[in-house]
Amino acid sequence: MGFKSLRRRLGACLVALLAVPAWQAAPAAAASSSGFNDYDCRPSAAHPDPVVLLHGLGGNGPGNFLSLGPTLAASGYCVYAETYGEALPPVPVGGFQPIDASAGEVSALIDKVLARTGASKVDIVGHSEGGFLSLYIPKFVPGQAAKIGRVVAIAPPTHGTSFSNLVAIARSLGIMDQVNQVMSAAGCKACTELTTGAPTVAKLDTGPIAQPGIAYTVIASTSDVLVTPKGVSFVDEPGVANTYVQDRCPNDPVGHIGLAYDITVADLVGNALDPAHPEPVECGTGLPF
Repeated sequence: MGFKSLRRRLGACLVALLAVPAWQAAPAAAASSSGFNDYDCRPSAAHPDPVVLLHGLGGNGPGNFLSLGPTLAASGYCVYAETYGEALPPVPVGGFQPIDASAGEVSALIDKVLARTGASKVDIVGHSEGGFLSLYIPKFVPGQAAKIGRVVAIAPPTHGTSFSNLVAIARSLGIMDQVNQVMSAAGCKACTELTTGAPTVAKLDTGPIAQPGIAYTVIASTSDVLVTPKGVSFVDEPGVANTYVQDRCPNDPVGHIGLAYDITVADLVGNALDPAHPEPVECGTGLPF
């Protein structure tokens, strides 16, 4: 079965799979030179860097990447998508812990992947908060930049998100402090750190984001109404390729969550990871939310 055929079948199964709790989804079978969440995987000569996938706020590794993970594995990569930042470890929902805590957790995962696979570097693909972490970790966690070859950030709130302008509304009403207190009390420390004007965002945006030796790609959608305003994801620096899905596929209505499951995005990610062997980008119809 060819790569394109496999991907189409995965897309056709997506709706059914979404009805299954993400932590119950079984990893896809893969060849010996590839694998999804398989720590016996050994990278191939064609794809020597394992790929670490970082999920978004309120997601988990297997659920956020139940389509993209097996798709990359079918292309010959060793691929890993674990859940980070869990507020209540028995509940498989992550991304809630403070950004620095999650950054430390992901850094430990990177070290684990390198140790188990024997690779010298990993590539990181992050969605939403995971995209923010993919930019944050090389800059602020000592020693990690040297272990990362490529970063592909999908709709990261790089410059802080207004969450569909809810932050602006809260500030205009003078209740932003109360909103932050409620989000922290609910266990979502990261929620307060990813908003427009938050100190963690200011920390990332102070000075260059892109680190020497790492190739960066940022992918966003003009239809994203969650990580707002438009353009908030992009990093306008040398060494960073910024693209909207609609630059290639203007009729794709894909929204923020849908970016993790979109055929078009999967092709863009694959080409960003292996720019020496680009494949045609297939235009899909992503989930509009």
